[in-house]
Amino acid sequence: MGVGNVLLRVFGTGIRVLQFLAAAVILGIFSYYLAVLKDHHLTIATWIRAAEGLSGAACLYALLGSLLTICLAGITFFGFIAMALDVCFVGAMIAIAVLTRDGTQTCSGNVNTPLGSGPTNSNADGYGKDGFGFGSGETVTYLPNLGLACRLEKTAFAVSIIAAGLFVISFFLQIPIARSHKREKRFGPSPANGYTSGSTRNRFWRRNKKTNPDTTGNVLPGHPTPGEIEGGYKAEAEANTRF
Repeated sequence: MGVGNVLLRVFGTGIRVLQFLAAAVILGIFSYYLAVLKDHHLTIATWIRAAEGLSGAACLYALLGSLLTICLAGITFFGFIAMALDVCFVGAMIAIAVLTRDGTQTCSGNVNTPLGSGPTNSNADGYGKDGFGFGSGETVTYLPNLGLACRLEKTAFAVSIIAAGLFVISFFLQIPIARSHKREKRFGPSPANGYTSGSTRNRFWRRNKKTNPDTTGNVLPGHPTPGEIEGGYKAEAEANTRF
């Protein structure tokens, strides 16, 4: 495998790892939102479930992509699938950014968050004693104030924009990876490159001029033709008659 191909695969794997980390951050934030809302018996909006599902799918795809990039990068079939999925997840990250657009607000004064709306230092309905549920006697997830909920949404918004950019990069990265893979197949191990894979070809100034092979030691002796044999016999017969 050529050095260029190895570098492309390492870079592609690094992009996939970053995608996984970005999706994992969003997934963790919305998992926390869902746990808080469920434990405190608050209404769970459909868009929160949607953001959770999209980030979870992106997390799984990026994890698998980081593994498959090492083994299958450059194969045309898998390259087309990866490019199609990259486009889908660019849309998914943009959708999450739209869903978390309240993250663009400053987290001061009155805010709108997935856990409720109000002043940043206030708590949503269902806060209970010390942030836990209403006297149920069971341990539930701690409900933060709306200021922290706002900052978490701001983080999810920013990370979704970054993740969308990472999926765009991996989309265009499939093209040079596929081309490098084709070059590796076309100019594979051979005497021209010392039986090492790669696309290295001899430069025109390094090419040796063709020389005539040495024929002095490997030439078989000539054999007479039937006509030459017959002529030889006649010449020998004439010579004998003279004597």
